[in-house]
Amino acid sequence: MPKLSVVVPFYNVQTYAPEALKALEVNARDDFEFLLVDDRSTDGTPELLERAARSLPGAVFLRRDRNGGLATARNTGLDAARGEYIAFLDGDDWLAPGHLARTLAAIEALNCDFVRTDHVRVTGRNRSVQRVPYGPQGVVGDPRAGILPASRATAVDYPYAWAGMYHRRLLDRGLLHFTDGLRTAEDRPWIWRLHREADSFAAVGTAGVFYRRGISTSLTQVGDERQLDFIRAFDQVLADTERDRESELLLPKAVRTYCAIIAHHIGSIERFEPAVAKKLRAMASDALARMPRSVLDGALDSMDVERSAVLRRLRRRTPARPGRAARTPDAPGRTPDAPGAAA
Repeated sequence: MPKLSVVVPFYNVQTYAPEALKALEVNARDDFEFLLVDDRSTDGTPELLERAARSLPGAVFLRRDRNGGLATARNTGLDAARGEYIAFLDGDDWLAPGHLARTLAAIEALNCDFVRTDHVRVTGRNRSVQRVPYGPQGVVGDPRAGILPASRATAVDYPYAWAGMYHRRLLDRGLLHFTDGLRTAEDRPWIWRLHREADSFAAVGTAGVFYRRGISTSLTQVGDERQLDFIRAFDQVLADTERDRESELLLPKAVRTYCAIIAHHIGSIERFEPAVAKKLRAMASDALARMPRSVLDGALDSMDVERSAVLRRLRRRTPARPGRAARTPDAPGRTPDAPGAAA
């Protein structure tokens, strides 16, 4: 059994894939495997990955039969992973030399289910370190302690799967797979599930992942209908949280975060195609109507005036329905940057 499996999805990133592959090379060890998943790219990416699979130690090339999106591509890699620990990287990002070994040493020393790491956001020539919004560093804690309070950013507002490492027991328990087919916000139900259901975690602070922002192929830059999957993702967060044993405690956080993401997208609605913008308003209005009325009232009262006003206008489009959050079918859970609960 390899010590570490690294799942790396690629889709039409031939410009950036060589840097990601070089980063894997300078992180390689004899007991690491790299699962290179091509999500049916239409550019030169598959050829790059085929060559890498012949020369990169531990590399395995997996090509999907059809394009399924980031969540589905990650699941393809997870299904093939043999390692004792699991990590992720996206095909247009890269790693500092030795980052995987350092993170592996940290999680082994702490003997916890998963660790979360800082990362470096790269926008053109600008770089900034983004910290895990969780206070204790290098201390094992209860993952539920990373959910609250509702009034500020917490560990569930830092959903990036590649900013961490995960013990295989989470995969065996069904906690590492993503909601199949989600094109955006796929990390949100996933991170909430980890923090509700895992037994232990720690923040270790190592900033060795370089996350590339502002590239044209990223869904964070595309204003088409795929962006609307955030509604489906957060409906799942609410439904899963509603079933939790501490639902009354956790729902205000889930609702407030969902509201913040809706306000974020409505606030930049001009980037969407007209038909998609119209659909976004309708879906957002319906989403607000599905939320428990008293919890939604509390969330809107706690937000700043501008965002609260935007959400209240949307809420008036569809009569609010009292009761509980909408349920979605049970499902296992690249998130665009968007404000969390404290934004």
